[in-house]
Amino acid sequence: MSTNVIADLTTRFGEGAVAAQQTADAIPTAWIPAERLTDALTFLRDAPGGSYPMLFDLSAIDERCRTHREGQPDSDFTVVYHLLSFERNQDVRIKVALPSDHASVRSVAGIYPNADWYEREVFDMFGVGFEGHPHLKRILMPPWWEGHPLRKEQPARATEMGPFHMTQEDASRMLASLEFHPEDWGMRRDDGEHEYMFLNVGPQHPSAHGVLRLVAQMDGEQIVDVVPDIGYHHRGAEKMGERQSWHTYIPYTDRIDYLGGVMNNFPYVLAVETLAGIEVPDRAKVIRIMMAELFRVISHLVYYGTFAADVGQMSPVFWMFTDRERAFDIVEAVTGGRMHPAWFRIGGVAQDLPQGWEKLVGDFIPYMRRRLKDYDAAVTRNGLVKARSRGIGSVSLKEAMDWGASGPFLRACGFEWDFRKKRPYGGYENFQFDVPTGSHGDSYDRLMVHVEEIRQSLRIIEQCLNGMPSGPYKSDHPLATPPRKERTMHDIETLIGHFLSVSWGPVIPPGEAFAAVEATKGNHAYYLVSDGGTMSYRTRIRTPSFAHVQMVPLLSRGLTISDLVTILGSVDYVLADIDR
Repeated sequence: MSTNVIADLTTRFGEGAVAAQQTADAIPTAWIPAERLTDALTFLRDAPGGSYPMLFDLSAIDERCRTHREGQPDSDFTVVYHLLSFERNQDVRIKVALPSDHASVRSVAGIYPNADWYEREVFDMFGVGFEGHPHLKRILMPPWWEGHPLRKEQPARATEMGPFHMTQEDASRMLASLEFHPEDWGMRRDDGEHEYMFLNVGPQHPSAHGVLRLVAQMDGEQIVDVVPDIGYHHRGAEKMGERQSWHTYIPYTDRIDYLGGVMNNFPYVLAVETLAGIEVPDRAKVIRIMMAELFRVISHLVYYGTFAADVGQMSPVFWMFTDRERAFDIVEAVTGGRMHPAWFRIGGVAQDLPQGWEKLVGDFIPYMRRRLKDYDAAVTRNGLVKARSRGIGSVSLKEAMDWGASGPFLRACGFEWDFRKKRPYGGYENFQFDVPTGSHGDSYDRLMVHVEEIRQSLRIIEQCLNGMPSGPYKSDHPLATPPRKERTMHDIETLIGHFLSVSWGPVIPPGEAFAAVEATKGNHAYYLVSDGGTMSYRTRIRTPSFAHVQMVPLLSRGLTISDLVTILGSVDYVLADIDR
């Protein structure tokens, strides 16, 4: 393939079948007829000299209320396929236009296995069908739900809905919908030689790390298959993006990976800044990186301690949660909050660093390094931990790519891929750090990658401490929200501008932009569509946990329930990151 993927598609399928679109994020974007979709994706996946082996995301847009649609064909619904090429270090966005009277397209689960859940989500949220899908059922909403929440006619606020009444008949119907029927998933209770048992794990089970339900098909002690049942934590985060202003949506982002704090703000504000053309000052960039890496340490400490508990150790989780609180003391001193500070802003951060921040950060770095040495002796070199995790939940690099794995999960397979290195964002190109990798792709390697990432995050934080630039903490761009104080208290006009910017929110130019970061659990991304207003027309949240939990059946087959507990602990997910 050439360096111009759109030209390659045009050469392969003809000018009449490929229509290019310009976007604010400069990602190559092409519209493909629905009948040529599977051919185009197969061509991109297998193309020599720069294939796209990963379906990074699959989503949809309800176009029926959109006014700014320049450069795209007429459609009621658009299905969006976001592919990633590691060889090219490039993305490509493929779009398919669908009419309301035939909102259906061929399933691509046979090309990209991870399309299974993504297509179910689009069906659930938009009512778009996928012909040939093996299990086209709702995935986030309960089976009895009426309507498709991300369609524009669906309400975005509880005040727009009628009162909720439940009869005894409704309750019985809802309970019946939770019954698991193996036949619905192509499973058999008895194959003539084996009589299988179906074991329910969760949604209220400590090893599920939240309201995750798993139904395991068992042949004695051995797992034959697993069916994850998600959606119990779904809160409509993407729908809420359509009813909040660009500015007031920031606190909602904190609640996605609720252990990641400001790391959740990062891709959102980057995407808005791309749409608005805002350049962030150097000081704000370094502050953002320092706080994001501090939250990586905080999140990884939770992972480290809970993984040790999952394999049979009790003490480490208490030690690590204590150290996590020490890190939260820094977060509180800087932001005023702890777990969910909602502190990044469009154009920078909420306020400058407080006096004394250097000592807090400077004391924490050597302290945490000493503690990691103690943890190594107690956990990673412990024979029990090794016996319970080595060779358990192994996955090959190809399988990881096929299923959309990212972050520590992907790097545990021996692949040195990190967005901070491969496509630096927000100032990461100015920092020195290593990218730890594993070699077997098993639960132990996933643990070791997380542990080494804590050390590398401390290294980045130390560079922020020693090289914090002077200057403003927020851009002076007119769309930076809220405006800096010197632009606010100058006269009545600037004060009015501040009031409107905060209450109504900035008016972001029409367009679409995608931004991804190397978050605590993998690649976390926002794909935003602006229709030239004060609110997002479409807010798409791509999370690593959704992709990783879809892999649990692959990781678990042929193992035991105790191994399943280890696998769940090693994957590093939170339910809000899956369900949004």
